[in-house]
Amino acid sequence: MSMTALILAAGEGTRMKSDLPKVAHEVLGVPMVRLVIQAAKAADCDRVVVVTGHKAEIVEALIPGVPTARQIEQLGTGHAVMCAREELDGVSGSLVVLSGDTPLLRPTTIARLVEARESGNAAAAVLATHMDDPSGYGRIVRDADGSVAAIVEHKDASADQLGICEINTGTYCFDSRVLFSHLDKLSTDNAQGEFYLTDMISVLRSEGLAVVASTTDDPGETLGVNSRVQLAQATRVMQERINEQHMLSGVTMVDPSLVWISPGVEVGRDVVLEPMTFLTGKTRVGDRAHLGPNTRVHDSRIGTEARVDASILDGAVVGHQATVGPVSYLRAGAILEVGAKAGACVEIKKSTIGEGSKVPHLSYIGDATIGKGVNVGAGSITCNYDGAHKHSTVIGDGAFIGSDTMLIAPVSIGRGSVTGAGSAISSDVPEDALAVERSEQRILAGWAERRRSKRDDNCTKGSSVDE
Repeated sequence: MSMTALILAAGEGTRMKSDLPKVAHEVLGVPMVRLVIQAAKAADCDRVVVVTGHKAEIVEALIPGVPTARQIEQLGTGHAVMCAREELDGVSGSLVVLSGDTPLLRPTTIARLVEARESGNAAAAVLATHMDDPSGYGRIVRDADGSVAAIVEHKDASADQLGICEINTGTYCFDSRVLFSHLDKLSTDNAQGEFYLTDMISVLRSEGLAVVASTTDDPGETLGVNSRVQLAQATRVMQERINEQHMLSGVTMVDPSLVWISPGVEVGRDVVLEPMTFLTGKTRVGDRAHLGPNTRVHDSRIGTEARVDASILDGAVVGHQATVGPVSYLRAGAILEVGAKAGACVEIKKSTIGEGSKVPHLSYIGDATIGKGVNVGAGSITCNYDGAHKHSTVIGDGAFIGSDTMLIAPVSIGRGSVTGAGSAISSDVPEDALAVERSEQRILAGWAERRRSKRDDNCTKGSSVDE
C-alpha cells in the first residue's frame, strides 16, 4: 500500500523571536523541516508534500524539488491539510501528517504508526506518548474499552482531562480517502477559533470508524521545537544519538559531548575525533583519520590516515596521510593529494597541492596547481588577483619556493626550479633554474648610532623625535 507524507511547516514560531520561520532553524546544521522530510523518506513514504505559509519563500528555498502547498492564512492544522487538497489530489493509501518542527522523530516510529493503522484497518492512527508533565499538550481521551475516543487540546480540556498524562504528539496516519471525504466536517468551534486536525478523531468516531493509537516510549523524539531553549534541547538529543551510532561503529571520541556531527556525515572506522570538532554537510572521513581539537569541517572529504589539527575546511579534499594545521584554512576547491601538507597558518583556495608537497607555514595559495615533491617556503604568496580577475600559478614537480616569495600570477615555475627568498616572481621560470628578484642591499655605517644620539639630545631638551 502506498504511503504519502504531509508535513505542516506554515507557522511563524513567535516564541523563537526570529526573522526566520521556525522550521528553517537548524539542528546540527540541517534545517528542521529537512530533517522531517528525511525521516519520512527513510520510512518509505513514496511522496512528500510540505505545507508552507509564513515566509514561505524561505522554507521552499530550503527544500528544492519537494512539492509544496501554500497556507496563506494560518487557521490551524486542519486548515493546513485543506490547503494541500489540490497537491494531494488522487492520493490513496496511508497519509502520514507530520509537524515540521519535530526534528527528532525516527523513521521506525513513523513506520510503526502506519503499520498500526493498516493492520487495524482503522481510519486513523495517532502517535501517542506519556509525559510526567503534559502541560500544553492535547490529551488522548479513551473509551472504556481502551480505544481512542477524542483528542482534547489543553486550552479546551476539563479539569479531569487535564489530569491525563497520555498526550497527542501531533503526528497522525490517516486513510487518505477517508480523511478528505470528512475534512469539511471540521469546525472552528473552539478556544482558538481554528480548524483543529485533532477534531478529526471525534468526527471519525462519531461515524463509527476505528481510530487506534501507536505509542512511543521515548517522549524525546516527539519534542516540538517552539523556542531557542527547545532548539538547544533537540540539538543535544540529536548530537547524543548520532555520536552513539558512530562510536558503536568504531569511532573514538575523546569527549562525545564536545563533538558535533550533522546527519548524513560519513565517518570511517578507527577515526579519532578530538574535542571541539564539528563535521557538517556532505563531509566524509576515511578510516584512521585524526581530527581536532578545535576543527570545523564542512562539505569536505578527509582521506584515510589524514590528520587535521585546529583548522577549518570548507569544500576541501584531503588525501591519504595528508596533514593540515594547526590553524589552517582550506577553502572551496582546495585539494591535498597523498602525503601533502598544509601547515601552520596556511590558507589554500581552489588549488591542488601535489603528492608529498608541503606548504609548511604562513602562506596563501590561491588558484594554483602545485606538482609533486614541492616545498613552499614560509610567508610565500600566490598573488592571484589583480583587482578585476583571478590568475593561475603553476609550480612544477620538485620545485623549491624560497621563503617570502611573491608569485605574481599568471606565472609558471618550471620543474626542479628554485626561487630565492624574498623574491617577487612575475615572469615564468624554466626548469632547473634559479630565479632571484631583489633590489640591491645598502648599508649605511653608523646610522643607527647617530639616530640614537639625536633622540637622546632631543629628549634632554624636552622635545620629541618624530619617529
